[in-house]
Amino acid sequence: MSVMYLRGGVPLEGELSVHGAKNSVLPILAACLLARGPVTLTNCPRLTDVTAALGILRQLGCRVEQEGHTIVVDPTGAAGNAISEEQMRTMRSSIIFLGPLLARTGEAHLTYPGGCELGPRPIDLHLDAIRAMGCEVVEDRGIHCLGRPTGGEVQLSLPSVGATENAMLCAVGATGPTTIANAAREPEIGDLQHFLNSLGADIRGAGSSTITVEGGRTLSGGEYAVMGDRIVAATLLSAAVAAGGRVRLKGVDWRHLATVLSVFHQAGCRVESKMEFVELERARGAPLKGVPTIRTAPYPGFPTDAQAPVMAALAASQGCTLFVETMFDSRYRHVQELLRMGADITTEGRVALVRGVEQLHGARVEAVDLRGGGALAAAALGAEGTTILSGLHHIDRGYEGLEEMLCALGARVERREA
Repeated sequence: MSVMYLRGGVPLEGELSVHGAKNSVLPILAACLLARGPVTLTNCPRLTDVTAALGILRQLGCRVEQEGHTIVVDPTGAAGNAISEEQMRTMRSSIIFLGPLLARTGEAHLTYPGGCELGPRPIDLHLDAIRAMGCEVVEDRGIHCLGRPTGGEVQLSLPSVGATENAMLCAVGATGPTTIANAAREPEIGDLQHFLNSLGADIRGAGSSTITVEGGRTLSGGEYAVMGDRIVAATLLSAAVAAGGRVRLKGVDWRHLATVLSVFHQAGCRVESKMEFVELERARGAPLKGVPTIRTAPYPGFPTDAQAPVMAALAASQGCTLFVETMFDSRYRHVQELLRMGADITTEGRVALVRGVEQLHGARVEAVDLRGGGALAAAALGAEGTTILSGLHHIDRGYEGLEEMLCALGARVERREA
């Protein structure tokens, strides 16, 4: 088992390019099933979730090659329509293969997905979208879907990112047009649209609440660069806020981080946003201030994935900050670990009150989910002394070499075998 040793009190300085987005590359990899030729993807992060997705593609009959941050998927020989329980449980996002499997083969057999335990994340919206496009869904010791999609009107009761993406992927292979209403608006959905259209699809509306898909287009192979990861950027910026210093991040669109940057500006940091980079500075000794209520919401609201890192950054601030988590029931599992470091945080249901303390201190803590792990790393860099962070398998799902990124910005971080 690996653990991470993080020494606090060292300001961060430097420039870094943010790696490709986990929440973008996973649906794009699933979308490769729809192509009729090899697909080359660049800027792909080396994450355990990506490895799991490549394993699923191989099981379905695709040829997959990976070298550095480039992945080549050749789906021409893919004929499978079932994903094993073991692979489904490896990551929550495995459900994203449902739509493209139906579009390609007219049949899909899956079990229920795994991943971080953030509370109930029902897949009913995914299944309802599939039904709306003319496919039969049977839930009996797993999920069994039959029939090639015909298209139709998909009305999502919630703007679910995963359900929106699954509906898009299924609709590309439908025999008729599809309209997705109350669609999620996250930037990663726009990246999926750009990828599919680059292969020959006809999808419009990503970034708005209504997406239209003209089905029946044959998709060719091609090459595509995955967008930068806005949540990784938010985590690195949170670390800079906690530790102090000045960092510049490239490869990410500042507009996708607008709500997070606004919080840091209100807390007293200098923020500069350009198309080429985002720069944040917290001067040595400059106090952090508590900010008004931070309420998570679907994009373009404050991202739920950034809640934990931002909370960690504001744990040592002047005043109070109230967090309201509207997306998931169990998204405060990192709080108990922050308390071990001297934070003063009270939670009740979906509300967390952070009373800023003067200084956090190093401690032995454990990452119990992906973003909570990133939050603990950020908090450790602003703490006094050394923090020993375990549970790194969660962090490796969404951060490629987190310790290397932090060290590149001047942090004192070392990964060791326990």
